[in-house]
Amino acid sequence: MLEAKDLVLEYGGVRALNGMSFTASTGEVTAVVGSNGAGKTTLMNAICGLVKLASGEIRLDGARLNGLAPDEIVRKGVSLVPEGRELFPKLSVLENLLLGATVRPDPAMRRKTLERIFELFPVLANRQKQQAGRMSGGEQQMLAFGRALMAQPKMLLLDEPSIGLAPKVEEQLISAISDYSRENGIGVLIVEQNAMLVLEYAQHAYVVEQGRVALCGPAAEIRDDPAVIASYLG
Repeated sequence: MLEAKDLVLEYGGVRALNGMSFTASTGEVTAVVGSNGAGKTTLMNAICGLVKLASGEIRLDGARLNGLAPDEIVRKGVSLVPEGRELFPKLSVLENLLLGATVRPDPAMRRKTLERIFELFPVLANRQKQQAGRMSGGEQQMLAFGRALMAQPKMLLLDEPSIGLAPKVEEQLISAISDYSRENGIGVLIVEQNAMLVLEYAQHAYVVEQGRVALCGPAAEIRDDPAVIASYLG
């Protein structure tokens, strides 16, 4: 389980995170939704050690994460698919995938994880030698998901995964990751501006506003509440 308590982070005296707390369980999809500027991406960067908290605590299965270097956090079991994917466009599909496994030196486990990813996204298996930059946006997002999964995370973080994708592709990718999470016991924490899409697949959701949690509960209840949609997600 990923737990965050009373997170505070400031940029130039402005609080991007203002006492945010949440939990995300393994084997489930947890959604964080809200408008632009609500603090969603800042939250992801804080979990991964890319920005420094002013105060608060982040733990994975009881082990403290904040204060660790980003690579140490990956070794602890947190893997990020960043907004914009950030692939290496001139490297092949396979090379990009293997870069995600650098923190997991066991060759047998690497092969097993690679096989699972190829089962999840067969197009990656068929295009192992193709340059990543020559793939479509949807295929590149599959590759970004696969690279993050090669680190064998306990908790997978997805930052705005639907940006730039056709609606049908968005839904296919979120559905695939939801199934993978359930089947492999991996937690997924997804930050997404397209709230209605992610709330369809999440089990639990947090609505954030101005760096703090405004509302939390079962994703289905939040999705089906017109007042919530109008107030926070409209």
